[in-house]
Amino acid sequence: MQASQGPRRSGDVHRLYHQPMQQVQQYYTPYQAVDNNIYNDSSSSGTQFSFQTQNEQVFTLDSLPATDYAIYDAAPSVSVSSNRSPFSPQCSQSYISDPHHSFDNTCGSPVSGCSGVDDGNGMKHALWELKNKLRGPESDIDDSSSCSFNGVFSKPSSLTKRNQVLDIASRLDLKDLLLACAEAVAEADISTAEVLMNVLEQRVSVSGEPMQRLSAYMLEGLRARLLSSGSTIYKKLKCNEPTSSDLLSYMQVLYHICPYYKFAYMSANVVIGEAMRNENTIHIIDFQIAQGSQWMFLLHDLARRPGGPPYVRVTGVDDSQSAHARGGGLKLVGERLAKVAESCGVSFEFHGAAMSGCRVELENLQVRHGEALAVNFPYMLHHMPDESVSTMNHRDRLLRLVKSLSPKIVTLVEQESNTNTAPFLPRFRETLDYYTAMFESTDAARSRDDKQRISAEEHCIARDVVNIIACEGADRVERHEPFGKWRSRLVMAGFTPISLSPSVGETIKDMLKEYSPNYKLAESQEVLYLGWKNRALATSSAWR
Repeated sequence: MQASQGPRRSGDVHRLYHQPMQQVQQYYTPYQAVDNNIYNDSSSSGTQFSFQTQNEQVFTLDSLPATDYAIYDAAPSVSVSSNRSPFSPQCSQSYISDPHHSFDNTCGSPVSGCSGVDDGNGMKHALWELKNKLRGPESDIDDSSSCSFNGVFSKPSSLTKRNQVLDIASRLDLKDLLLACAEAVAEADISTAEVLMNVLEQRVSVSGEPMQRLSAYMLEGLRARLLSSGSTIYKKLKCNEPTSSDLLSYMQVLYHICPYYKFAYMSANVVIGEAMRNENTIHIIDFQIAQGSQWMFLLHDLARRPGGPPYVRVTGVDDSQSAHARGGGLKLVGERLAKVAESCGVSFEFHGAAMSGCRVELENLQVRHGEALAVNFPYMLHHMPDESVSTMNHRDRLLRLVKSLSPKIVTLVEQESNTNTAPFLPRFRETLDYYTAMFESTDAARSRDDKQRISAEEHCIARDVVNIIACEGADRVERHEPFGKWRSRLVMAGFTPISLSPSVGETIKDMLKEYSPNYKLAESQEVLYLGWKNRALATSSAWR
């Protein structure tokens, strides 16, 4: 990755991402994009941005408690004061602010009540026609008939009727076809689902346009769910994952072609660096340490601190999935970090906790008296099962455990999506909306037939999509929540949000200059949103 060529600004923390980046280039690898812990969300919640074009002078923002937002894109930054959130003006809804209300509500989250996917009368009418053709009095299709992976009916309908159905299905675009198929799956209407799957099979492609690629993976998820084999297929995907070197290579491809990992690293590092400015002994607990690359940048920054660097301890929590991606255990991470620290003249100590976050207890973290503690949650809390999955509720348990440590700063980066406790159909719509933006963004940086991008999407994104669609209960490990729900969880655990300094947004704006202008940044006092076009995809926030 090349350092940004934008104008340099003063400040040690901000300078970190423009000077030492080349020095640690060889170490910089992304977080594990696919994880394997545990997790159900009641409303589809595509979070939508509304941004200014270069010639516009007014922003239209949507419902949230009164907050000042700064919206950034490739044009010069403009600040706007508003009492509405930077999300879809067309799809507003009111929110329940009662702190005792169920998490099935958005709890003040800036989340749209409708998806970006068209669910209008045209699609519904076409689907109604489909069902009439398939389920009319003269239909000989038996819904209880078995189906197979290749979509063949045990009791096929007449050729004429099938042709009529195919004619109706041909009027639907890919999104409408997927939604119609998902509705049929949700209703256990096997005959309708099978016909639509056959049509979809002819129109999807892992090397096609973004919607064709996403549809290919969502079709596999629907097929797995219809056959009640989601868990089996997901586990098979895990067993057949690529070698560690290949998986790391795929993750590096994603790191270079889209800014989601850099967003996590940089925003958290600026916050932690500022919070620890005057501390002499720092302990960082990273609950998804992966390659440890994030802390190589921070070590370089701390080495230049006036008065000399502090003593730094890093505790890395990690599971077998990341160990597979590394090609080895946490000892490798500790050795790499120690080498960087030594080259910078920073006194350093590493402790590895090779376990899932579900298993972490106080004694695993080795907190010492007198340390200034920073805790980092990078794209990992959504893998913790909550109250809808387990009576242990590891999601909230882990937050309470961290709060009991009295950390000076806690950083949280999460995907801005709502798939945790949603029923299947709203969850499907939300997944379709979210990953449409994701696949469009990966498409912007590489050619349509780029084999590296195709492999990276298959091994680092597609498995998540299949898991969200096909699996339930403890087998569904991808359980995202929007910022409003994380906010409620953290507040109930005793945390207070910390206002983000201008340096955080400035750092991310400079980083985004390396990417497509379709990436957008929206900033409030307590949260930073990264999005593609009008869809928020990730948030970064700080807590104490």
